Amino acid sequence: MATPNASADQLVGIMRDTIVSLVRRDGADLSARQLGVFLTCYLRDGAHTVRGLAADLNVSKPAITRALDRLGELDLARRKVDPLDRRSVLVQRTPKGAAFLRDLRSIMNEAATGSKKVAAPEKPASRRAANG
Repeated sequence: MATPNASADQLVGIMRDTIVSLVRRDGADLSARQLGVFLTCYLRDGAHTVRGLAADLNVSKPAITRALDRLGELDLARRKVDPLDRRSVLVQRTPKGAAFLRDLRSIMNEAATGSKKVAAPEKPASRRAANG
């Protein structure tokens, strides 16, 4: 039976392999904060607001706004004024965001099973250096 530390080490290894696969993919990378906001919106049910995300993640509303700006640029999430309370802004999921989550699950599954298959084509070395 694995010790608790071995399990934690395995989880950290899965996280590392997942992050490495994500940065090797063609396209933009997400920061830890952006990924945290994204995953909260996609994995937790209910309506998400800037205020609610800030409270949930224990970060400032401007930090959430900046993360949502980036997620919006990438079409992974979008903001919409709440029709019931025009002072509030709702965060909505997008088809591209749902596809990204499916890809992320696949990458993590490959990392967890120790698969050596490449999850996505690597960026050319010159692009990787510029992004990284």
